[in-house]
Amino acid sequence: MNDLPYDLLIVGGGINGAGIARDAAGRGLKVLLVEKDDLAAYTSSWSTKLIHGGLRYLEHYEFRLVAESLREREVLLHAAPHIIEPLAFVLPHEPHLRPAWMIRAGLFFYDHLGGRMSLPKSFGVRLTGSPYGAGLKPRFKRGFVYSDARVDDARLVVINAMDARARGAEVCVRTRFVGARREGGSWRADIDENGVRREIRARALVNAAGPWVKDVLDTAVEDPGPASVRHVKGSHIVVPRVHAEPHAYILQNADQRIVFIIPYLDRFSLIGTTDVPVETYGHPSISEDEVVYLLALTHLAPYFPGLKAPWTERATLPGGDIPRGNRGAWIAELQRRYPELSVETMRAIAGRHGSLATQILGNAAAAADLGEDFGAGLTERELQYLVDHEWARSAEDILWRRTKCGLMMDAPRRERVAAWLARARP
Repeated sequence: MNDLPYDLLIVGGGINGAGIARDAAGRGLKVLLVEKDDLAAYTSSWSTKLIHGGLRYLEHYEFRLVAESLREREVLLHAAPHIIEPLAFVLPHEPHLRPAWMIRAGLFFYDHLGGRMSLPKSFGVRLTGSPYGAGLKPRFKRGFVYSDARVDDARLVVINAMDARARGAEVCVRTRFVGARREGGSWRADIDENGVRREIRARALVNAAGPWVKDVLDTAVEDPGPASVRHVKGSHIVVPRVHAEPHAYILQNADQRIVFIIPYLDRFSLIGTTDVPVETYGHPSISEDEVVYLLALTHLAPYFPGLKAPWTERATLPGGDIPRGNRGAWIAELQRRYPELSVETMRAIAGRHGSLATQILGNAAAAADLGEDFGAGLTERELQYLVDHEWARSAEDILWRRTKCGLMMDAPRRERVAAWLARARP
C-alpha cells in the first residue's frame, strides 16, 4: 500500500463505496477504499436485484426522485449490459386498492419523467388466457405492464471496484477501519489489514459503511452528536420458479406495500421484500433501495479545486463494451469462437464477465482446457481469474457474490470449490 497522502479515504466496499471510488479516481483523485470483509459482503449482495425507476415513489409525489432514478437506470443499462437487462413487470389490477385511472396516470408519468428512454413504454393487458397472467389466480382479469431492469448486484459492486482500480484507486479488502482523527486540515486514519495495523493520511474521508455508518462516525469524530441510524431488515425468499414466462410480477398488498416476484437464474423466483425494524444488523437481508448507484463525490467538489469534470454518464463498466450492448449476440459470438465448449459455460461466463470473457477463455479449444469443472458453469479457469482479478478469497466470495453458483450446487460441489481455494491459497 502506498504511504503517500490520499485525497480520499473511503470506508465501505458496497455499491456506494465502490461507485464513489470509481467516480473519484476517474476525476483525478488519489483514492483508497477499505472494506473490512469482502466487496458486497453484506447489503449490496442481498438486494432485490433491481435497477428500478422508483415507480412507487410517485404516490408520494417524489417526481424529481423518480426522474433521477429513471435517468440513472438508463446510464447503467448502457454501462453494464452484460449484467443488467430489461425486465417486464406485470401489475395485476386490484380495484379495491387503487383505481385503474390512478395506475394509468402513474405509469404515464413513469414513462415520460426521465426523458427519452430505451425501454418499452407501459400498456394495459387482459390477464385471462394471456401469458401475462401465468401463475395468477383467475380472479385477476386486468393488469398493466411496465419496464424496469434487473442486475447481478454483487457483480455490479465488483466491476465498479475493478474500474476504480484501473483508474488508479487502491482497493483493499479484509482491511478494517480502526479509527481516524482530524489533524491540520487532513485525516490521520488507522487501518488493520490482516492483523497488520498502519496509519494513512487523507484529505477527505467518505463514510460508505452502510449499516455501520454510525459506528464509523463515532470512531472518526470526537463529538459525533445525537445522530442515529434506523436499521430495517428486508427479507427475500428464493423458490422454484413459479411460472415459465420471462416477466416479473409486482403485487399490491393491503398495507400499501408491494411484493416483487422476479424470475431468477432461469430456474428460481425471487420473492420479496419485507420491512421490519431490527436492532442487530451484522448479516442483514436488505431493502432493494440499497442498490441505487450513487454519484455522491459531487458533494466533495468544493474541497478539491482540481477535480475533473463528471465522466461516468457515458462510460461503460468493465465487460460492458459488448457489441451493440446485446448479451444474446455476444453469447452467440462466443459459441462461434469456442464451438467445443458447452452452452452453459458460455452463458455463465458471458453473463458474469461480458467482453472480459475472452480473458478467461483464452485459447481454450476443449472443455478440459478450462480445468476442473465444478458444475453450474463454473470452472477452474474462472476460479483462478476471480482470485487474481476480483479480490475473491473464500468459497463464499465466489459461490454467493462473484457468482450465484451456490444456489445450483449441492454440498459436495461447494466443498470442492472450497478445497480448490485451499490448495490455491495455502
